[in-house]
Amino acid sequence: MATLKDELIENLLKEEHVPQNKITVVGAGAVDMACAISIIMKDLADEIALVDVMEDKLKGEMMGLQHGRLFLRTPKIVSGKDYNSRLVIITAGARQQEGESRLNLVQPNVNIFKSIIPNIVKYSPNFKLLVVSNPVDILIYAAWKISGFLKNHVIGSGCNLDSAWFCYLLGERLGVHPLSCHGWILGENGDSSVPVWSGVNVAGVSLKSLHPELGTDADKEHWKAVHKQVVEVIKLKGCTSWAIGLSVADLAESIMKNLRRVHLISTMIKGLYGIKEDVFLSVPCILRENGISDVKVTLTPEEEAFLKKSADTFWGIQKELQGFF
Repeated sequence: MATLKDELIENLLKEEHVPQNKITVVGAGAVDMACAISIIMKDLADEIALVDVMEDKLKGEMMGLQHGRLFLRTPKIVSGKDYNSRLVIITAGARQQEGESRLNLVQPNVNIFKSIIPNIVKYSPNFKLLVVSNPVDILIYAAWKISGFLKNHVIGSGCNLDSAWFCYLLGERLGVHPLSCHGWILGENGDSSVPVWSGVNVAGVSLKSLHPELGTDADKEHWKAVHKQVVEVIKLKGCTSWAIGLSVADLAESIMKNLRRVHLISTMIKGLYGIKEDVFLSVPCILRENGISDVKVTLTPEEEAFLKKSADTFWGIQKELQGFF
């Protein structure tokens, strides 16, 4: 007996959905869903998979996105434990509380990663892994150790968003669109991040050449406060979700479309800037579908010293974690 579908559609073809550009988001909290919706709105995948241990919440979030399918171009939105994807994004983990350092999250989130990453490796042997969970620079190290993957296949969201905030705030003070302000935040995604004042420019014009005191304590215009605002945003909001979602979608676009754009992302920094340990910190990287390449930036001795100090701090923490891998 013919079904309604058979009656409606002539020459019905067998349906075989084999996703070519599948992205999995691990987590179903505010940050996770901001990442998912930002990726969906940029039309980057033919399938989005949501994964979380809280099954009821996971199902509810999936259905919430499915209800809006009429307005979206992503063909399939699913939930469960299917990690098989081109790109896996981990946002899951304990959240930073007001007044708490991101480094306080190290141990609980490393334990979470030990339960997540083996399954990802099992189902997605050729994936790229993008870690967003905090403290991202240490957790990307943990992900690298647990997965056994090549260092350029594991990426941390790092200072991509910090650098965007930096350029936005510079643009606000200069009356210039942030896309036309070029500046980098290097090192830790957190309190010890390093603003590269020596490289800040608009249309190739070095702001340091126009204002030598830029970013120093002697600066009467107090440009150093711009970096302070970047670091303090989480204290004002309590957490970040929408902006990090947009930032992650920006990184995902470079990977999925092989754009070869330069981003400030957390990568293995050993061998750069006099750093000899296996630490992951943010430096400018060319991001493409098969991994990343570092861009060697010229730093002042002071900037390089700050970066080395961050590396030393992180290596001290990582040495205490050796027994967990």
